Amino acid sequence: MNIYNFKKPDLFFDYSKSNFSRNFIEQESINIENAIEHLQKLEAGEPVNVSEDRMVGHYWLRNSDLCPSEELKSQINKSIEDVKSFSKKVLDEGKYRNILIIGIGGSALGPQFVINALGYKAKMKAFFFDNTDASGYEDVINSIPSLKETLVITITKSGGTPETANGMKVAKKIWEDAGLDFSSSAIAVTMPGSKLDKLAKQEDWLAIFPIWDWVGGRTSIWATVGLLPFALMGFDIDKLLKGAFDTDSQGRNIETEDNPALLLSLFWLQETKARGEKNLVVLPYSDRLELFGKYLQQLIMESLGKEHDLDGKVVSQGITVLGNKGSTDQHSYVQQLRSGLNDFFAIFIKVLDNDSKLNIEVDDENSVNDYLNGFFLGTRKALHDNGRNSLSIIIPEVNEYYIGALVALFERAVSFYASFVNINAYDQPGVEAGKKAAGKFLEIQNQISSVLAKDSTMDVEKLSSLIKSDVSREDLSLMLMHLKNGQ
Repeated sequence: MNIYNFKKPDLFFDYSKSNFSRNFIEQESINIENAIEHLQKLEAGEPVNVSEDRMVGHYWLRNSDLCPSEELKSQINKSIEDVKSFSKKVLDEGKYRNILIIGIGGSALGPQFVINALGYKAKMKAFFFDNTDASGYEDVINSIPSLKETLVITITKSGGTPETANGMKVAKKIWEDAGLDFSSSAIAVTMPGSKLDKLAKQEDWLAIFPIWDWVGGRTSIWATVGLLPFALMGFDIDKLLKGAFDTDSQGRNIETEDNPALLLSLFWLQETKARGEKNLVVLPYSDRLELFGKYLQQLIMESLGKEHDLDGKVVSQGITVLGNKGSTDQHSYVQQLRSGLNDFFAIFIKVLDNDSKLNIEVDDENSVNDYLNGFFLGTRKALHDNGRNSLSIIIPEVNEYYIGALVALFERAVSFYASFVNINAYDQPGVEAGKKAAGKFLEIQNQISSVLAKDSTMDVEKLSSLIKSDVSREDLSLMLMHLKNGQ
């Protein structure tokens, strides 16, 4: 059978446009047993993130009964109750109409995706500083209707993430220049004792919420990172957590065909040949899921993109994630998907809900969403007819419950796949390497700035002889251009 129906949550998997089969499942029986055992250890609190010697606890955030200690359970439950009571107080007062969220990576991508998906029921408007780009800051600030009616949430575990720290400093200056008290509207989401935690206490910020080192940024929407802005937007965070809880419960089935996350990861395994040989194209046929592909890029690529396996062997693993939304973006790239390089597999996401008042009939027989469904069915058939495999995931509607279920489904599939290919899905050495390199370039740039202050006519050749480093002349040229053009 090519269609699987899972009752809780109510999901359909349609494999009819692929060559996925029970034979492949049987071939992987030993890997499946190992993957299930691996996830059981993870949920029990074993420090499976071996390179950082950390537990991985995002599963506990939607089921605190799994916590390895009563202390952790109490901290999680208290954080959720604090989020609810604080958000209710803010919404009841009616003083704020906007939220500016300052974060980077998962601290921004997660909230952006969920807020965009559920924005149709939002009680506030959300804005983001998710980069260190002065023109970007300016565009965001100019779009906020009223700074006086805007809460500012700064999200960083360490308090030292440069992009986030820069955004917070810019926001603070903007508020002060406008004659507003920044501290009375500022909220910190950070680890206890961090730089940001100390600053927020020193300046008497409006509120401080905790985040823990065992929560990775790409899985942090279940912690205060996501729950706080979602609750302030008026979303039902209990339903979001329940969707993830039910997906996790289903994902613990030892029978593979009753385990949607395990089936999803096996589909990836077959298509990539366990070596990342093909890219994953995500095509949600819903405007509300437009940012899902972007969210999955971090979740999957940061988790699975690893040079070494757990035994130290060079394996260069990963799955490249592409995609936007159907049917809009099929006009831009389906031509290549069907007729060009067969270097991908696809996941279509179909939403059944057709209740919108604007789902009107646009001709004698078809409504707006009839056309959307036709493009969904037609595109996957056109791809399959030319040897392109796909899986279709069907959900009833876009609400808190099914957003929670959908995200948890892919999170769990990532964990299973990582086990299949013997890698650590929870560290990010490549990201850390980029941060260290950036720090080195900033140090050299400061040296160049000091030299230019004495002699502004200095060229690359002279700089190269003065700056004691292994930085290439091309990099020196780019830094020089940056400094001479007003930074």
